[in-house]
Amino acid sequence: MQGPLRASVFQLLTYKPMKTIIKIENLKCHGCANTITKGMEKFNEVEQVNVNVEDSTVEISFEGTDETITMFKNKLSKLGYPEAGHNTGFSVAKSYVSCAIGRIN
Repeated sequence: MQGPLRASVFQLLTYKPMKTIIKIENLKCHGCANTITKGMEKFNEVEQVNVNVEDSTVEISFEGTDETITMFKNKLSKLGYPEAGHNTGFSVAKSYVSCAIGRIN
């Protein structure tokens, strides 16, 4: 193998996704976790999402950069689950709606 094909094979063999753990606010139950998982899985970059209700954390394995992490944090905030330390009254109210939707789906 030569050239670009060799480089592509090497990249496939050595590929490791990035991983981030984001501590979030307003995570109350598995309904919330369902909403978060479904919201994060809409991103093409996401390979796996694990939501830990007890620790209020979201672990995301993905292909991307630090800007991708910012994009995830923005999505979590829009769902009502902002990064820890960035909570507002609006986020709390929105999380209750997201939680209810997660319980239905």
